[in-house]
Amino acid sequence: MCRDGRVWSPERCIMACNSLRIDLGDGSPVVDYRIENDCVETRTLEAENEKPWQRLTPEQLTSQVMADTVVARWLRRRMGVHRLLRACTHSLSYAVNSVKDSSDRTAA
Repeated sequence: MCRDGRVWSPERCIMACNSLRIDLGDGSPVVDYRIENDCVETRTLEAENEKPWQRLTPEQLTSQVMADTVVARWLRRRMGVHRLLRACTHSLSYAVNSVKDSSDRTAA
């Protein structure tokens, strides 16, 4: 089911299903995920309070993919395998380059 309450169909929910809500129904906080500007973001809903959206780190994305979670499977369907892997590796390569740049500056 799409977030707007309509039954999922490819024609109706192409854009509307760029968000995922996980509610275990056991009293634990509800967690929302969304794809926004090619980034994956999450927020927690606790007792009517919405926390601000936060971008998932490369490590968090990679962890989701490696564990083959519901979130990872949703991301694969919504983003596609290549785009999802690029999101993981682009961010990781950015982190490696940042460390490299930092060490280059330290050496200089």
